[in-house]
Amino acid sequence: MELKSTRHVKYLCNYHYLWIPKYRRAILTNEVAEYTKEVLKSIAKELGCEIIALEVMPDHIHLFVNCPPRYSPSYLTNYFKGKSARLILKKSPELRRYKKLWSRSYFVSTAGNVSSETIKKYIEEQWVKEGEEG
Repeated sequence: MELKSTRHVKYLCNYHYLWIPKYRRAILTNEVAEYTKEVLKSIAKELGCEIIALEVMPDHIHLFVNCPPRYSPSYLTNYFKGKSARLILKKSPELRRYKKLWSRSYFVSTAGNVSSETIKKYIEEQWVKEGEEG
């Protein structure tokens, strides 16, 4: 993974999301699944995020995305789920009978190029490096 940058920030903020339709119904099939992928890609582009991996399964979605640090993981979840639900329900009226498309729950995990142990060791060694320089 390569670092992204804005005018003042270099970053690598990768998030793995997983969420399900309400009651884990297997409704994400055929045209609905394809349209869901299109919608999620357009939302990512709108936010300035890059989709690393995306799978729409009949009863859940995996989204692995790199996003700017100005967005919190919970904000991104709410935005992806909220906007996609509105667009999918608008396009597929047969799904409106379920009232809510997504369950309120979700999974999110962060991922990067280095392990937590590597970062911890780097921070702990800062005073050692500081002593060597002075």
